[in-house]
Amino acid sequence: MALIQTFNRKDVGKLNKRERIWQAVSRIPRGKVATYGQVARLAGLPGYARYVGYTMKMLPSGSKMPWFRVVNSQGQLSFPKHSEQYRAQQEKLEAEGVVFSEGKFCLQAYQWVID
Repeated sequence: MALIQTFNRKDVGKLNKRERIWQAVSRIPRGKVATYGQVARLAGLPGYARYVGYTMKMLPSGSKMPWFRVVNSQGQLSFPKHSEQYRAQQEKLEAEGVVFSEGKFCLQAYQWVID
């Protein structure tokens, strides 16, 4: 199993960076998560993990994009722990079966692995 598989190069060339990131995020399955770096690599943008975070902030309110499935590489959420955004992200992930313990989850158990 490959942890990362990039899009078909033909498809990637037609999309701008943001579209490539949003396309990668939209592919993360229910109940799974991907790190910022993983999304960047999947979008064909290795080294753009911070840009993934920036792009996620640009999503319009009410977007159906599963933004909450993007997490940091320590198996934690990147929002401040007691913020509204943190609670919203944790609730959405828990609704999909991700189990948290003391604000963390087992990244190995929930990280999206592409077959």
